[in-house]
Amino acid sequence: MKFIVLTVAVILTSAWPTTQGLAADAETGKTAYEKNCAGCHGADGKGNPAVAKTLGEKGLNIVGKETTAKSDEALLKIIAEGAGKMPPSKKLTKEEQKAVLQYSRSLAK
Repeated sequence: MKFIVLTVAVILTSAWPTTQGLAADAETGKTAYEKNCAGCHGADGKGNPAVAKTLGEKGLNIVGKETTAKSDEALLKIIAEGAGKMPPSKKLTKEEQKAVLQYSRSLAK
């Protein structure tokens, strides 16, 4: 019985994400967002008015209902491939793209 309990405990603790890992992902997402996205989407995700005026883009607000209603898969595709005047994120790894998505979702809260 002790063996079973110990085995289950080891499996659960090894599969459970650590807070340190989550903090690292959040920091990666924030750093990548600030470097690659904030110029157009703004530090708060509501869009940079000067860029919107220059480019004529209305979709720079990524914390509004239209964007937050989209699935993670749809948004990851936009991050990776670009959309409209937004270029693809060739500099970001898949992990960084996911971290940016999670960070940008946190801005809407």
